[in-house]
Amino acid sequence: MTDDQGRNDEATDASEEFDPAGGEELVARLEELDDTVVEKRTQALRQSLDDYELEEDDLEVLLGASEDGDAITYLPALPVLAVVGRPNVGKSALVNRIIGRREAVVEDTPGVTRDRVSYKAEWNNRWYTIVDTGGWEPDAKGIDLSVAQQAEIAVELADAVLFVVDANVGPTATDEHVVKLLRRTDRPVILVANKVDDAVQEPNAAQLWSLGLGEPWPVSAVHGRGVADLLDKVIEILPEVSKVAKEEIGGPRRVAILGRPNVGKSSLLNKAAGEERVVVNSLAGTTRDPVDEQVELGGKIWRFVDTAGIRRRVHLQQGADFYASLRTTAALEKAEVAVVVLDVTEAVNVQDLRIIDLVLESGRALVLAFNKWDMLDDERRWQLEREVERDLAHVAWAPRVNISAKTGRHLEKLVPALELALDSWDTRIPTGKFNAFLAELTAEFPHPLRGGKQPRILFGTQAQTRPPTFVLFTTGFLDPGYRRFIQRRLREVYGFEGSPIITNMRVREKRAKRS
Repeated sequence: MTDDQGRNDEATDASEEFDPAGGEELVARLEELDDTVVEKRTQALRQSLDDYELEEDDLEVLLGASEDGDAITYLPALPVLAVVGRPNVGKSALVNRIIGRREAVVEDTPGVTRDRVSYKAEWNNRWYTIVDTGGWEPDAKGIDLSVAQQAEIAVELADAVLFVVDANVGPTATDEHVVKLLRRTDRPVILVANKVDDAVQEPNAAQLWSLGLGEPWPVSAVHGRGVADLLDKVIEILPEVSKVAKEEIGGPRRVAILGRPNVGKSSLLNKAAGEERVVVNSLAGTTRDPVDEQVELGGKIWRFVDTAGIRRRVHLQQGADFYASLRTTAALEKAEVAVVVLDVTEAVNVQDLRIIDLVLESGRALVLAFNKWDMLDDERRWQLEREVERDLAHVAWAPRVNISAKTGRHLEKLVPALELALDSWDTRIPTGKFNAFLAELTAEFPHPLRGGKQPRILFGTQAQTRPPTFVLFTTGFLDPGYRRFIQRRLREVYGFEGSPIITNMRVREKRAKRS
């Protein structure tokens, strides 16, 4: 077992939970530890890892363990490749071929929010993100508009575009509709002539020259024919670091306002920008509604990313959730912290939970804004508390603010919540302190025996921040419940309010003794 495991355990249900008490005692014991003793213990633990079979990327993680505990780690953003085209041209098949496995890119039930729209892919030692925009059938009468909208959003998020056309059908009116949009962008576009399964069908690709996007690349997504050459071209045009999803350092902190339609996202942004505005900039990168606005709130400048208008722009009911998911993902790509707006006059529903899950998957900091609080009566207040306990227990660590976006009531409470979440998101625990935490924790609450064996944690380090990501080197697989127990104790000791915590495991075996 070589890959990292255990990502986002907090968002996963478990049939068995490990939850002993004693968090306060752990805090007290850690405060009593001598720093010199802690450092010596950590060095001994690190040296003991040399007795185990480590991999090259393990050594990179361990090298970072000696970095300054106050340092913030910024990882370069992977370049983004969007795959666009009308339905049934083989986009999903091409994505599956490129990533090397079959993925359920869309649920079978129409209108259900898609679980994921992007995947990591690698070719010739270059990693990038591929965004699949296909897999659902819009209403036939609005097909041109729907495909164009889909392409428009995807292209906005991409460094380069694969435009997939069925070579055997030839260019259609829908294809030409999308081409007009692609010509207006500054993104490099590769025209992919799919379903060219053999040399006999290659002449079919030639008719796609008429689209005016240059040479068509004939491929067969199903059989893999021509895909390697296509990927060579992709790597040639993709930048080393994404220009659209790059990690920005400095400047106003970036806040995504998320939520289902009509919960008050736009009201929240308009109230902040309209009454307490210093400067509002409509930034480049969109030809639709203004997306990013710089706003003064609580004496500081923030950059708000509004995702309102999803329902207004999507005129077809089918596929609306797909767009909502894609727009939400787009906002999260630009943001550091997400404010998920919930309407307290309505029950927390599945769509609310899906949006929160998208935030957890993105690794962004999280604040929950309970809007329309001035409309809450005692009966509904009681129901809401039960819903929060039942449905939002997995994000109990997120700061809650009760506001009225329409009137601006308690809007100032949003700023401390944002600052708290971002501080947690940026927090790094020095390696010595983290290993002292693990040693004290596992000494009092060792991992339960499983099949007569008891996995041990050999060493731990915080590999990165934004979000705080911890790597545990272990002798065996840690139960999900025990990993969540570690995360809960981390929160009790170090806070991390408003930030997800990721714990990855690396199970390593002892080196064979030489005879």
